[in-house]
Amino acid sequence: MARPIVVLSVNSGSSSLKLSLDEIGATRADERRLAAGSVDAIGLGESRLALRDAAGRNLRDGASACADHPAAMHALLDALGDAGLLGDPHDTSERGAARERQPARLDAAGHRVVHGGSDHVAPERIDDALLEDLRRLTPYAPLHQPAAIACVEAVRERFPSLPQVACFDTAFHRRMPEVAERLPLPSRLWDEGVRRYGFHGLSYEWVVSELGAEALGRAVIAHLGNGASLAAVRDGRSIDTTMGFSPTGGLMMGTRSGDLDPGVLLYLLRERGMSPADVDRVVNHEAGLAGVSGTSSDMRALLAARASDARAALAVEMFCWLLRKHVGAMAAALGGMDALVFTGGIGEHAAPVREETCRGLEHLGVRLDRDRNAGHAAVISTPGSSCTVRVVAADEDRMIARHTARTLSRARDSMR
Repeated sequence: MARPIVVLSVNSGSSSLKLSLDEIGATRADERRLAAGSVDAIGLGESRLALRDAAGRNLRDGASACADHPAAMHALLDALGDAGLLGDPHDTSERGAARERQPARLDAAGHRVVHGGSDHVAPERIDDALLEDLRRLTPYAPLHQPAAIACVEAVRERFPSLPQVACFDTAFHRRMPEVAERLPLPSRLWDEGVRRYGFHGLSYEWVVSELGAEALGRAVIAHLGNGASLAAVRDGRSIDTTMGFSPTGGLMMGTRSGDLDPGVLLYLLRERGMSPADVDRVVNHEAGLAGVSGTSSDMRALLAARASDARAALAVEMFCWLLRKHVGAMAAALGGMDALVFTGGIGEHAAPVREETCRGLEHLGVRLDRDRNAGHAAVISTPGSSCTVRVVAADEDRMIARHTARTLSRARDSMR
């Protein structure tokens, strides 16, 4: 890369949107975050927009009426422009030099796309054909795929000729062995694409890039946020993961059920007379921590309330119980565990969840240092433990930016 590439990283959730503006150079020392922003509660009537500069200073934090993801995207782009952080991607003049901040000349946008199906195994330049394929995959990730597509189209509307790259959350798991990928169903369904895909791949890639495959060894990585999953990683590669065909499967989450006995779904359809849309609402929006507690999907709120609220206490206990079971399953797939890594909002900040999950994993070499854990140290296991327990701050956006810069560089190299 002759000069650093400025990438707008777009990370869309079902009702949220995060953006970051990153400068990506030839080495990691040349990487620099220029700004980061987010909009929460999109379409819920109470959206809030936040924007921070490279030093982490709040440039904006307040209400913003965003009815959908395109509105949120335009609001964030406007905020970046108003703050003098983002210029016209095709303007090579120096007119912004007199401002307090020199506007970045945008080179590309990279998007987290939750589902790439079985065909998309690496980041790809977005064109009309890829967009159509992503629409076809919407039934596999109905909560997330439409939002990602809408954001691609919003950026295209704003900057029609700007290169855009899709970075697939499923790609990291596409080299899992078939025994891990298969579901115990007829082969005709496998041929149709009904299989275990796995998700949160960009987060797992970030952890591997930060710590190194050799240092991790046989690692169980737990990405714990409103969505939560684990991956068994050996030599930097995924060999198993908890999420399956969709992001609803696996571990109990904020509002998602995780794995259920299929008979429960049949019962809801047959005996309760629910429609598929009704079942979707229950397992994706009314289950998990929110469903068990009856009050909140926010782990912070549940931890604060559990001393006086039995249902909040039960929700936390169930989450840690199921998480501990899944750690054991991933360790069994690896034949042992050299490292246990916590990442994501809950993984990084909820020390009680880490402690209660690790309690009972001593047979796998886990020995937690309570003081280090309470202080959110990078390594929270005791010295000499056979399994190193780590906390890594998630940065999917930086992974998106790297993938986008590399994809554009390869395309340019191929044209020389």
